[in-house]
Amino acid sequence: MAPTSKKVLSESELLKKIARLEKENKRLKKQINPFVDDQDRVTVPPAFKPIFDQAQDTVAAFFKNVSFQPSQGTISINEERYVLVRASALSYDFFKEIKKLYRDEGENNAFDIGQNILFDIGHVIGIEDAKQFQEQMDLKDPIERLAAGPVNFAYTGWAYVDILPESNPSPDENYFLKYNHPYSFEADSWISKGKKSKKPVCIMNAAYSSGWCQQSYGMELTAVEVSCRAKGDKECTFIMAPPHKIEGHLKSIKQHKSKKHKVPIFFERKNIEKTIKDSLDEKEMLLKEIHHRVKNNLQIISSFLNLQFSDIENKEISNAIAKSKDRIHSMALIHTKLYQSGNLSSIRFDEYLKELIQYITHGYALKSNITTNVKIVQASFNIDLSVNLGLIVTEILTNVYKHAFPSNRKGEVNIFLTELSDNQYQLIIEDDGVGFDPSQPNGKKAPSLGLEIVNALNDQIDGELEHDMLNGLKFSIKFTKF
Repeated sequence: MAPTSKKVLSESELLKKIARLEKENKRLKKQINPFVDDQDRVTVPPAFKPIFDQAQDTVAAFFKNVSFQPSQGTISINEERYVLVRASALSYDFFKEIKKLYRDEGENNAFDIGQNILFDIGHVIGIEDAKQFQEQMDLKDPIERLAAGPVNFAYTGWAYVDILPESNPSPDENYFLKYNHPYSFEADSWISKGKKSKKPVCIMNAAYSSGWCQQSYGMELTAVEVSCRAKGDKECTFIMAPPHKIEGHLKSIKQHKSKKHKVPIFFERKNIEKTIKDSLDEKEMLLKEIHHRVKNNLQIISSFLNLQFSDIENKEISNAIAKSKDRIHSMALIHTKLYQSGNLSSIRFDEYLKELIQYITHGYALKSNITTNVKIVQASFNIDLSVNLGLIVTEILTNVYKHAFPSNRKGEVNIFLTELSDNQYQLIIEDDGVGFDPSQPNGKKAPSLGLEIVNALNDQIDGELEHDMLNGLKFSIKFTKF
């Protein structure tokens, strides 16, 4: 058989075939590695182009080794694991949920809360990504380290970066960067849903870029978005500078002089929380000092009464002064407990009541034949409730020890504090003494002033007071913790 002759291609046909093959080769490469792209990943002024061209090659080498393994739930780039996150979950949908969670704060405050959260997260990610990338690629020069940022930004889907000519990325306090993000994932998440924002929304873009640059230059930087496509502006435009310089740059931008921009500060919430904590600590110390001084003043009054007590021969006046001392002590003990407590809003009432009972029994019944039984549930009450209950106990117990067991009669006094249900308590004070009979002569009557005081104090706490004074004495007060 005669050999088959091959068609010889003309030069133009050959060039067309080469072009088709190159196009097919690019397509196949892109299937293998989605990061293959011959286009520029960043736009910069001519003076910076050589540095950023080198950065594009460096970052391209980093992203050459890509592995998607859904069976293991992993995405790896240059042996570093990555995760894909839906863009809107970090912008439009995020703010929609934040507004629900903080609806009681108002829309503006809710947005600011969300902005602070996203900025802190984005800034940290920017710092850590820069640190990791620069170590792996062994980048030493600050401008080379910085230049890799916008390129890495484009590769990882945040946005394309267009650095404007007026930028001055000097490694000092005069650092200034002005740039656009033409394809910001945050702005696109609003635009794609047909939504318009009242404020700039590219918060993580600003945070990440400032975090990367901060790590590259080793100095504090922040970024502010001055216009945003999600607001209807033509561009998503940012300025970046040291925090103490950014306000000056904002004022110098003519078209934004009348607008007020929120300047994000890294971990601003931490600074606010520290300020609040310091203020609270200061107020707590002041309150403790006030309680300490009140307690001291009450003790001074008690000392004055002691001095008078020793000079008074009239028994009725002497008894009145003694009771006043007991009342003062019950209040002074409250302030002592509050001063010693780590919580100025309440005290351990069971501990306070035990000390108060010990003080009263020591003064009236230590040398008598009276046995005092105390059973108190653990409870914490605020100062108002504690003061009123303390005075009630003081009033009832002093009367019991003075009148219920005449002629050193033997007897028992029971004091119980029980919890009936959540926030509902019952205080019982009872004895097996002689009791008080209103039909008997004055010596056997219940002390009217003491009962009036108990009734008045009970009204203060909205308690349910019941008493039986014929066969011994029993006071029962049901009250609600408030």
